[in-house]
Amino acid sequence: MNLSVWNIVLLIVLALVLFGAKRLPEMGRAAGKAIREFKSALNGTGLSDTDSEETLTTTAKTEDKGDEHA
Repeated sequence: MNLSVWNIVLLIVLALVLFGAKRLPEMGRAAGKAIREFKSALNGTGLSDTDSEETLTTTAKTEDKGDEHA
């Protein structure tokens, strides 16, 4: 499949029109997370659902603490 620059620009414009600028970063994060989980499952190093939720919660708490000091 050969994508030119104009094809990529058209895809980006369509994505902006369909989903809006606010939803695109959320969708990108979700896609990145899905790809990371898929790769880790292929390697056999994947975390269970509860482990990944605990990791996300701990990360969010750490980031929140950093925001309070700012």
